[in-house]
Amino acid sequence: MTKTTAGLLTGRRVVLTGAAANIGAAIADRFGEEGASIVIGDIDTGAQGTVDRLRDQGVQALFVRTDVSDAASMENLFHEAASFLGGIDVIVNNAGVQRSAPITELAESDWDLHMAVNAKSCFLAAKYGIPFLRNSPGDKSIVNMASAGGIKAPPGLTGYSASKGAIIAFTKTLAGELGHEGVRVNCVAPGWIDTSFNDPVVAHMGGRDAQAKSIEASVPLRRQGTPDEVAEAFLFLASNASTFVTGQTLIVDGGSS
Repeated sequence: MTKTTAGLLTGRRVVLTGAAANIGAAIADRFGEEGASIVIGDIDTGAQGTVDRLRDQGVQALFVRTDVSDAASMENLFHEAASFLGGIDVIVNNAGVQRSAPITELAESDWDLHMAVNAKSCFLAAKYGIPFLRNSPGDKSIVNMASAGGIKAPPGLTGYSASKGAIIAFTKTLAGELGHEGVRVNCVAPGWIDTSFNDPVVAHMGGRDAQAKSIEASVPLRRQGTPDEVAEAFLFLASNASTFVTGQTLIVDGGSS
């Protein structure tokens, strides 16, 4: 990764949740390449490794250990971020969990976990982050991580799908609420992406061979996407390349939907 001197996010101050690995780490790297300063909130201390990599490339970055399902922890994240960055221009809600089971076998605790980490975290980020966005002098953007599963998902993903569908609805409604203040709110909905995050549903499907057959049958491009490809969608929605785009769900799924 090489930090550019005049990228799409030069001078932009970003709060990003969930960036220890996979798509979140790819978003952090891509935003850093485009000139952003980044504060990462994650319960996984492995996110410090992402921050260290960014700093090695000359990116201003900070890790704040954060439970995205907890109000006090999220409020602290935004206060720490605003202090470190001097303000906040962009919020990216990427943190998420996935559990897979038939509905009659899905634990109530797993249902609650989906809602708390995936959906509630977007609410908490808006609640505590918007006051800082209002002070941003330029384009103000929130980008949420939804999923193609929020529109249609394989069997066994009812809890996950419900939480991601909630994010899609939340995004559209919040965009209408904040538009008059110049705050844009969008979400990205990936389909099959080649990361370990999908291991629970792959196991539920019967393993990698079953997954490969499903992708062959249902994805017109006949492959999984990569974290870097999803990161490009987040970059578009967070940057001045999309200043007249709000309330949208950008589906990145190889055409399967």
